[in-house]
Amino acid sequence: MRQAQLERSTSESSVSVALDLDGTGKSDISTTVPFFDHMLTALAKHSLIDLDVSSSGDTHIDVHHTVEDTSIVIGQAIAEALGDKAGIRRYGAAFVPLDESLARCVIDISGRPYFVHAGEPEGQQYHLIGGHFTGSMTSHALESIAFHAGLTVHLDLIRGRDPHHIVEAQFKAFARALREAVEPDGRTTAVPSTKGVL
Repeated sequence: MRQAQLERSTSESSVSVALDLDGTGKSDISTTVPFFDHMLTALAKHSLIDLDVSSSGDTHIDVHHTVEDTSIVIGQAIAEALGDKAGIRRYGAAFVPLDESLARCVIDISGRPYFVHAGEPEGQQYHLIGGHFTGSMTSHALESIAFHAGLTVHLDLIRGRDPHHIVEAQFKAFARALREAVEPDGRTTAVPSTKGVL
């Protein structure tokens, strides 16, 4: 069973995450940051990863700590659930449109964390979406997941105008690429690397 359950508590936040890589996309998300809840629900639905998240933190200061720490634990849980990564496809890629926005994501479950993010229009990072979530948190959240899951991620916004659509297209592209990368490969049970380890 490719599952994990982790908790993390600091002076800034408290996070609990449970996930199943072989799920159906069911989710129960409560981070006290409504738009982030929306994005994590989309992440679960389109990756087919069952995801339960409960987190709280010092959102009276900023949502930054809660979003970051939640993303860290999600990444750690993905890494734990993947185990030795034997028999996975390893690579995943997706293009996802959302009305006028179009995002592309390519993922390698490489064990070498790297995050490249490009294409957002100037000013997107300052938009306040849903009254809580600043546009800059898109990059920060997905980078935190990538780094703690051991993923190489290239995420590009090809075009977009509406700040909400821009974020959501990118989360969904990440989800669809992740779905493909973590899937069992029906042709092999080996670790997909010439090194024999990922």
